[in-house]
Parts: sequence; structure tokens; C-alpha cells
Amino acid sequence: MESVDWLTEMSRRLEKRIPDREARLDFLRAVHYEATRAGLDPQLVLGLIQVESGFKKYAVSSSGARGYMQVMPFWARLLGGSDDNLFHLRTSLRYGCTILRHYLDIEQGDLYRALGRYNGSLGQAEYPNLVRGAWHNQWAYTNNRVASR
Repeated sequence: MESVDWLTEMSRRLEKRIPDREARLDFLRAVHYEATRAGLDPQLVLGLIQVESGFKKYAVSSSGARGYMQVMPFWARLLGGSDDNLFHLRTSLRYGCTILRHYLDIEQGDLYRALGRYNGSLGQAEYPNLVRGAWHNQWAYTNNRVASR
């Protein structure tokens, strides 16, 4: 029941960015799966996606990062196969979550520094603050059913 509540609430919040209901639910299920698989908060991952790509599947940065989580192509060679499609939903999420988990491990859980590494802006406050702001202001979630027990 808790996962249904989360999916319903996040779907409502994401409706304007991904209007198609089935595509939106598939997206959210994939985010939840890949984030929890990597030991990350799914709402943090939603905040990162908001900042990185604005929820645009085919986003490409000026430095060549691709997809929802703006993964650099060299990661495909390091983590998987050079033929991996970084515009594919599950591939983008799997790589992005794995990379963020890697940086969190390197930084011993320091999210500020891990986010800086993810973005290539280590030591600069702007990017980590944007992601944390999106996470806390747009995607923070508390299950009211659990909270009221």
C-alpha cells in the first residue's frame, strides 16, 4: 500500500512534465527500482533528474552528457558496453544511480561532495544546492498513513 501511495503522489507531481499516464508510471517505477537498488532515496533521484535534464529523455548537454540523468558516454565503456543507449530510460537510470552511489561511497556519504563529483563541479555550491532544493521542495514525500499510526 505504501508504494501505491508513493506512486500516486509522485505521479500527480510529475503530471505536467510527463503528461502520458502510462509513460509517467513506468518512469516512476523505474526510478524507484533503480534508486532503491543503488541504496538511494528515489526522491533525491527525482530532484537530480529535474536539475540535470528537466525530465527530458533526449537531453544532451554542451559537454555531451545524455538522457534523463545526463550520463557522460565514457561511463558506458567503463560500466557496461559502449553500445549502451544512454537515452534508454532504464539504462540512464541504472548508470546515473550507480555513478551517484559510487561517488557517495568515495565521499563517505557526503551528499554535497558526491553531487559535486556527479556534476563535475566538486567544491562549488550551486549544483548540490539546486539538487537538494529540488529534492526537498518538489519531491519530498512522507507517507501520511504511516505517519498517522
